[in-house]
Amino acid sequence: MNQNLYDAPPELEAVQRQCLRIGIAGMAVCVVGLFFSPAQFFRSYLLGYVFWTGIALGCLAIVMVHHLSGGAWGLVIRRLLESGTRTLPLMFMLFIPIALGVQSIYSWAVSANVASSELLQHKRPYLNIAFFLVRTILYFAAWLALTHYLNKWSEEQDRTADRGLTRRFENLSGPGLVLYGLTVTFASVDWVMSLEPEWFSTIFGVLFMGGQALSAIAFVIALGVLLSRREPFSSVISPSHLHDLGKLMLALVMLWAYFSFSQFLIIWSGNLPEEIPWYLHRTRGGWQWVGLTLIAFHFAAPFLLLLSRGVKRNARMLAIVAVAVIVMRFVDLFWLIAPEFHDDGVSLHFMDLAAPIGIGGLWLAFFSQQLRTRPLLPVNDPYLEEALSHGKE
Repeated sequence: MNQNLYDAPPELEAVQRQCLRIGIAGMAVCVVGLFFSPAQFFRSYLLGYVFWTGIALGCLAIVMVHHLSGGAWGLVIRRLLESGTRTLPLMFMLFIPIALGVQSIYSWAVSANVASSELLQHKRPYLNIAFFLVRTILYFAAWLALTHYLNKWSEEQDRTADRGLTRRFENLSGPGLVLYGLTVTFASVDWVMSLEPEWFSTIFGVLFMGGQALSAIAFVIALGVLLSRREPFSSVISPSHLHDLGKLMLALVMLWAYFSFSQFLIIWSGNLPEEIPWYLHRTRGGWQWVGLTLIAFHFAAPFLLLLSRGVKRNARMLAIVAVAVIVMRFVDLFWLIAPEFHDDGVSLHFMDLAAPIGIGGLWLAFFSQQLRTRPLLPVNDPYLEEALSHGKE
């Protein structure tokens, strides 16, 4: 198949430059804020970092699920997912500010706090700065190894049309998903749950995995619809493909809601003093309204809309729902992270927006650059013709 037929549209280069400008501007605002409030800078940076890293990791998980399950839905977005995974080297570099600001973010990193808490002293072999950084390096080593082979073999498949590579994808993706689950679980504990080091939840890692997959599928749906306005995607993305992707997003919305409610129900029914403070922080001082917003617009509204076959097959409507889900994913992370730093109620600092915009601009610019390097479809995948035919049904 002619690879040039599926080259990225030339407008993507202009998008890349614009995203880069936005990213640099957002980070410049944060650098100014750093001089006035260093602690707030690092805390806002963590929020933006976790959000965008979650999209990249969600892309990694979904592309491995596709290699195991097959299906036309995955082939039409595979290159978008693969480009998302190739942003992980950038996210590894962008972890440096968090490494430098550990003591401004995490209470367990401050010696005085550890000395005054018997529980933190007990957890010190795990919760210490050196081991925290080593674990992060190990997480990224695993993610980057998976990314390397999945993308290397995909590029090789474009060149050689070797059907044996399909088996390689499957053999790697099975253990890869197990490795992804383990590393994301520990990363979510390290980066977010340890913000309140005396609290714990056994479902926290699973909740993060569901959120990452939802963020990633919403992102690629919105981008796929945008690309479908021009060739070559205009003749590829069809209502049948959108219908499949919409069903997957619906499933992930329900999965996120199930995990979130399960965690709340278990902690509420247990009513243990070491567990309930985490929810008390998030149901008082205005934070309860953020939680209710999540119930209404992260679950109820997209759930009801995505039940409609017409919405799932309508590119514009599905894209609107996807963008709304991405916004609510950010609100969800804000609700998970920010209350640890604002005991007196809801507070939104300008860097809580500037940092995610800055990191997001850099991420999107790097993503766009990666997307331009390869055809928008895996042109020599043995199931591509079948996937394109599915769109004509």
